[in-house]
Amino acid sequence: MTFVVTEQCIRCKYTDCVEVCPVDCFYEGPNFLVINPDECIDCALCEPECPVNAIMSEDDLPEAYQKYIEINKKLSVSWENITTVKPAPPDADDWANKPDKFDYLKPYLDE
Repeated sequence: MTFVVTEQCIRCKYTDCVEVCPVDCFYEGPNFLVINPDECIDCALCEPECPVNAIMSEDDLPEAYQKYIEINKKLSVSWENITTVKPAPPDADDWANKPDKFDYLKPYLDE
């Protein structure tokens, strides 16, 4: 089992979760964070830190979010590791509870 960053993080990118990670398994892209599943030790410390509930256990993912398992794995090998909290984007609160944000991530999946 691993933890997975899901759609709620897109365009919000709050980084509260990264500082509590004991193995530094978070990676940062332009508008999203991901967890490297090969590095995650399933400690669950990050899950309650996310203000938009974007982090879920792989075992608890709804069917609609199953694709994020592979997305986290793919993007974590090409994005930069992040270990400290950074300011959220200026419009993060505006995006926090918006549904259907996947299209904003699609361009980065083709890199």
